[in-house]
Amino acid sequence: MVPKRRPSKLEDKESLTEEASKASKQPLSKKTKKSHIHNEVEENDNVFIKLLKTSGVILKTGESQNQLTVDQIVFQKKLFQTLRKHPSYPQIIEEFVSGLESYIEDQDSFRNCLLSCERLQDEEASMGASYSKSLIKLLLGIDILQPAIIKTLFEKLPEFLFENVNSDGLNMPRLIISQLKWLDRIVDGKDLTTKVMQLISIAPLYLQHDFVTSLPEILGDSQHGDVGKELSDLLMENTSLTVPILDVLTSLRLDPKLLSQVRQLVMGKLSSVSLDDLPVIIKFILHSVTATDALEVISELREKLDLQHFILPSWFHASQSKLKNKGRQSSSGNQENSGQDCVTLFFDVIKSAVRYEKIISEAWIKAIESTASESEHKIFDIAILFIIYSTNTQVKKYVERVLRNKIRSGCFEEQLLQSTFCIHYVVLKDICPSILSLAQSFVHSLDQSIILFGSLLYKYAFNFFDTYCQQEVVGALVTHICSGNEAEVDTALDVLLELVVLNLSAMRLNAIFVKGILDYLDNMSPRQIRKLFYILSTLAFSQQHEASSHIQDDMHLVIRKQLSSTIVRYKLIGIIGAVTMAGIMAADRTRSSSLTQGRTDVSNEQYTQVTSLLQLVHSCSKQSPQASALYYDEFATLIQRGNLAPKALEWVGQTIFNDFQDAFVVDFCAFPEGDYPFPVKALYGLEEYSSRDGIAINLLPLLYSQDFAKDGGRMTSQESDQKLVSPLCLAPYFRLLRLCVEKQHNGSLEEIDGLLDCPIFLTDLEPGERLTSMSVKEHSFMCSLIFLTLNWFREVVNAFCRQTSPEMKGKVLTRLKHIVELQRILEKYLAVTPYYVPPLAHFDLETLDVTPITAAAISAKIRKQGKIGGRKRKADGSKTSSSDTLSKEDSSECVPTPSDRSQLEKEFKGKEEKPSVSLQNYRFFFRELDIEVFSILHCGLVTKFIFDTEMHTEATEVVQLQPPELLFLLEDLSQKLENMLIPSVARRIPFLKSKGHRNIGFSHLHQRSAQQIVHSVVQLLTPMCNHLENIHNYFQCLSAENPSVVDGPGMKVQEYHIMSSCYQRLLQIFHALFAWNGFFQPHCVHLLYSALEVLTNRLKQGEPDQALEELLSQSFNYLQNFSHSIPNFQCALYLIRLLMVILEKSTATKNKEKIASLAKQFLCRVWPSGEKEKSSISTEQLHTLLSIYLEHTDSVLKAIEEIAGVGVPELISSPKDGSSSTFPTLTRHTFVIFFRVMMAELEKTVKGLQAGTAADSQQIHEEKLLYWNMAVRDFSILINLIKVFDSRPVLHVCLKYGRLFVEAFLKQCMPLLDFSFRKHREDVLSLLETFQLDTRLLHHLCGHSKIHQDMKLTKHVPLLKKTLELLVCRVKAMLIFNNCREAFWLGNLKNRDLQGEEILSQNSQESTAEESEDNTTSQVSKSKATEDGEDEVSDGEKEQDSDESDDDSD
Repeated sequence: MVPKRRPSKLEDKESLTEEASKASKQPLSKKTKKSHIHNEVEENDNVFIKLLKTSGVILKTGESQNQLTVDQIVFQKKLFQTLRKHPSYPQIIEEFVSGLESYIEDQDSFRNCLLSCERLQDEEASMGASYSKSLIKLLLGIDILQPAIIKTLFEKLPEFLFENVNSDGLNMPRLIISQLKWLDRIVDGKDLTTKVMQLISIAPLYLQHDFVTSLPEILGDSQHGDVGKELSDLLMENTSLTVPILDVLTSLRLDPKLLSQVRQLVMGKLSSVSLDDLPVIIKFILHSVTATDALEVISELREKLDLQHFILPSWFHASQSKLKNKGRQSSSGNQENSGQDCVTLFFDVIKSAVRYEKIISEAWIKAIESTASESEHKIFDIAILFIIYSTNTQVKKYVERVLRNKIRSGCFEEQLLQSTFCIHYVVLKDICPSILSLAQSFVHSLDQSIILFGSLLYKYAFNFFDTYCQQEVVGALVTHICSGNEAEVDTALDVLLELVVLNLSAMRLNAIFVKGILDYLDNMSPRQIRKLFYILSTLAFSQQHEASSHIQDDMHLVIRKQLSSTIVRYKLIGIIGAVTMAGIMAADRTRSSSLTQGRTDVSNEQYTQVTSLLQLVHSCSKQSPQASALYYDEFATLIQRGNLAPKALEWVGQTIFNDFQDAFVVDFCAFPEGDYPFPVKALYGLEEYSSRDGIAINLLPLLYSQDFAKDGGRMTSQESDQKLVSPLCLAPYFRLLRLCVEKQHNGSLEEIDGLLDCPIFLTDLEPGERLTSMSVKEHSFMCSLIFLTLNWFREVVNAFCRQTSPEMKGKVLTRLKHIVELQRILEKYLAVTPYYVPPLAHFDLETLDVTPITAAAISAKIRKQGKIGGRKRKADGSKTSSSDTLSKEDSSECVPTPSDRSQLEKEFKGKEEKPSVSLQNYRFFFRELDIEVFSILHCGLVTKFIFDTEMHTEATEVVQLQPPELLFLLEDLSQKLENMLIPSVARRIPFLKSKGHRNIGFSHLHQRSAQQIVHSVVQLLTPMCNHLENIHNYFQCLSAENPSVVDGPGMKVQEYHIMSSCYQRLLQIFHALFAWNGFFQPHCVHLLYSALEVLTNRLKQGEPDQALEELLSQSFNYLQNFSHSIPNFQCALYLIRLLMVILEKSTATKNKEKIASLAKQFLCRVWPSGEKEKSSISTEQLHTLLSIYLEHTDSVLKAIEEIAGVGVPELISSPKDGSSSTFPTLTRHTFVIFFRVMMAELEKTVKGLQAGTAADSQQIHEEKLLYWNMAVRDFSILINLIKVFDSRPVLHVCLKYGRLFVEAFLKQCMPLLDFSFRKHREDVLSLLETFQLDTRLLHHLCGHSKIHQDMKLTKHVPLLKKTLELLVCRVKAMLIFNNCREAFWLGNLKNRDLQGEEILSQNSQESTAEESEDNTTSQVSKSKATEDGEDEVSDGEKEQDSDESDDDSD
């Protein structure tokens, strides 16, 4: 029997059409039958009609249906029995068929035989009766009639092939073929197949399509193979039948080889098919895939399938316009709709395949994963990965891993993702939840590139999907913001901000969700709060929209509530929000009208709103100096952005100017009078005031009023007449004043230039001998006074650094000199004031809990440890922490902090014996320098004119940027670049640990993008190269005079160390700049070219538009030239790192050898050291430099052999404090560093060597065997050094890396020995003998660790012993493989310590037998073994080490 198969959609449609036509005919034929029944019965005496009538079928003429008086099964049974029992059987069959042929000569009669019969039964029976078959189909169900009737049908069918459809709508060829479908049994399937295929070959095209698609319903399973072959041949001849043939082939059970052939044929035509045919073709290709060829087929399909090629241009442009118009109207026209339907159907086919066929989904992922080049990736790839991620839960992790790897490698860029959404948004919209889930996972990542990709998923999902998906996107972003994770909050806020800018109207619909974030402000940083209020203010005030009014009301309510709070934190949040909102309220009107009418002012109503809001902030903050200062800073930032309308700016300028003058400025002649603890003097004035019109900053009296008067001291008469203003607000207020004047006068500061050179009312700050006699309160007062003065000078430098006149430049340089001088004095006071907390300089939320490290014990500890590093400061319990970036950690013991210069001065001068402090610990209490300040680096010699009273030139003075001021600027710039350009290694905050205050002191810096900062630094490269070359020349001259001693005769120690620090800071700045990972973003590549051109032009003026490789090569050569003047090891390491960063951007490998050569040169150099700097080389930096050398050298094994075989023996024979003459950096103190790096690199090198195979050539075997001989020799040299250097760290390194080396030997070398033993017997024996001695020493080391009960060492013992035991078994297996089993034998190995003394176990004196059982070893057998006339072979065997009888529990 032929199993019934499910009809295809096309056939369902066909059958429905037929049934409909039949149903429409039946009522008519019934009416006709009732009125003319006696005339329509076929009356004939031939055998055909008689037998039918006898069996239960009455034939009708005309349009009436044939009548079936009995059940269909009964009819077939009766007719079959009648024919079989007929006396003339089998001739009766021929007579019956002849009668049928005669009967169907009439077309109406033939049609009636093809249409269903009418049942003549009672009403009840007919209600439940099924649809009746046609007469022909009933006859085909009788086996003895079937072949003849099929023959008759196929003879009759050609008559109708080329006729039009009948008037009654019936298609006779289709009707005839339908009789052959779903037969219960086929008598002669082969004959039927032949007839059908012959019919297909002669039929017109439209019928060919129907006949081909009918094949699965006609043929039996046994004929599938023959039909498949004929259809494949037909496919080559007739491409117009591709779709129906492939549709049929997917329904047949065919040979895989045949399917593969057809698939290859279809693959070749893939690029030329139409979009309508694509779903069926892809369905066939995926259906024909097997587990063995899945990857190959999918890879080929992926290469040839370019969906953009199939999409109609009009639909493609319509999809692109969605990004611009954000409309959701469907594309007009049938072509566009058809294209969308076909693409949707195409992806449905793929979804079905990857959901139910695991091999297809995995093969598709692997095909994408194996594509290495960025240019080879297609838009289709990302869409497929998204679909697999959404449909197949089993491979979700796999898809996510592939996506992450592709993003990291730069294969999936923003443009590719945007194009994916642009073209396939209809398909991706259906899997929006999965895309958002993927985006959420990416945003949780630690990798910045993956986080960026996740944010882009949110962005494009919002831009391209419908309103529901937009709501889901905003909800997901709000969840990220409320999570409390700093990185997530920053990313989500950036995405929201971008969405507000790009699609404000859509975002306004979701404003209610964004407004809910106001409940989670507590855990946000000031920068995040500013972004949030900027987003909300933009949504609320961008247009006068009714839907925005409730947001405005809520924001006003929240801000007023926070401003009126008595809790400082909430008040500060209110200030930030209010100023941000005021900026939006004022800025929007000016921006919208400036397009047509120029810059117009705000309306009176809005002006009133802005001024009233600012007045509210001012009144609520005036009682708190910190709140007032934050208000001034926030307002200054707002003005700096240029977001305030001129009318509001004018109001602000007038009030600020008058208030500042009243609060802080006094006449020079109005000398303060009062009972002050220190004599008041006007200091640091840059002009000689001979008249009474001079001014001064009234600092000391204000500070005294704040500190002393509030403790019960009496107020002076001057103070009682005016309201007290906190000196804390001096610097912020001046910044606000300066920016107002600057904006109003287009950058000119003539109105306030008197503040640059005016003096300050202070007292003598140099402590001298009175330092020890002062009280703690006086110490604190002096410290506060100096801090406030420093911050005033810093803001003055910020203000006037961009003034172009030489006079102003000279004064700015003088102020820089004052800053450096004051910092030196401040360190002296802080050293004797251990618990002092300075006045705040940054007033946002992050500084609320910041306190410096001031304890004397901590200071002494830091001084003992040498230079201060960020990681040490954190460990000392401070709430503050500097950047945890790799750069700072690596340089934690070498990077001079802003006060290390002064610290070194005091050490080498020998004047100060008291513990000193580092101003780096107080970095948060200094005002931030603007990035524009570093334009001072351009200054060379500046001529300053001194005028007499009649403004005639009285004298000239030459002012130059001196090394201390240069170092001050470079240190600050280095910290800025480290914070801005080098991403933090660990961005997540550990549970129950406070956030690091990494961004405190960089709020102005973060107002700019990283690209803007890099652009500014590139502009500074030329002056920095000048300074670098000047310092290079300084040390070149110095080394010619004093080759190796820092404190030699005539040496200026202080100057030497300042110049060294400048050198190091310059290299750090260069490294931070070129290590920035954003250079290869499309909009930043020009910055890299500009920076490299500056360096290249220092060698020679190059041609414009040079290739990147040429620029990198020239820049490398330029920087390499500085290696001869490197003053200390720290600078050497930064130079190496800088050269490596340049090298990483190049594809050339020739400079890799130069890195290794330079690193070796630094390792072999005798670094100068003074009396205080005997251990000036940091162990961490030495570890890094040695690792760089071994990683870049051509032969790691030769380099290790040189150090261990030459340098270490020299060290052993040197005096106690001596070093190796070849490697002066190798001392007894640094030996453990050298040992650790050499062991690690040796293990890494042999682990990376691929194991040999028997198929390799003889030459390859010999080369690998020689390599392993060298590696084992190096290992032997290193492992034997523990007999001389037996310190605990060395033994720990030996145990750890010794085991790893033995494991690598097992995996990589033993397979090589298996098939090298016969041909290289002596070499293998020598190798094993050498290695046996090494492993025996490792066994002794295990015993040493146990006998000393050192937990750090013994934890490595079990794994090491297990590895050594595996080695014994593996060597035995190698001998058996080479038919030399007799050469293997085991012996007793006694436990010994490192000196070779036997270790006696607890039971050794009672029973040596137990010890012998537990301590066995294999020894080398030199005896020759000859077996069956083969070549003589022998083998060396390894020691076996098992646990001692008194085995400890490790």
